Amino acid sequence: MIQNADLTRIELMRIESPLDPTRRVGVAFPTSSATGLAASASVYFELEPGAHVGVHTDTSEEHLVILEGQGEGLVGDEVAPVHAGLLVVVPAMVRHDLTNTGDGLLRVLGTFAGPTNVATFEEPLGEGGPQVFVIGGPMPIVLPLEPAPASA
Repeated sequence: MIQNADLTRIELMRIESPLDPTRRVGVAFPTSSATGLAASASVYFELEPGAHVGVHTDTSEEHLVILEGQGEGLVGDEVAPVHAGLLVVVPAMVRHDLTNTGDGLLRVLGTFAGPTNVATFEEPLGEGGPQVFVIGGPMPIVLPLEPAPASA
């Protein structure tokens, strides 16, 4: 069975942080274990000028293809410009982010090396808000990070 997604018509989930007005993204997860895949998943997102995704890690290696626009990519401690036509590889569990530094939309298609991915953001979306997002679960899962219990 062929799975496909029309990225020109895909419905995006809008995520914005009241704590960081530049952290805003339109995102969709067209394929994952939730759609029946056994070995990979995908993400599509759009960033308006000046916006960024938010620094996070993923449990799976990620390949990001810049479809349109220009920006700045953070992978680990390295920052580099990104532009349409570029492929960026992010190893599993390495902190990363993308920021739109251009005047137009930054459109990105990413693939994950596993059908389920757990993204953990360094900063919550809001006060006490979600910091952990599970992609590919049977239903959307977003959770805040709980502080570790104090040892006695």
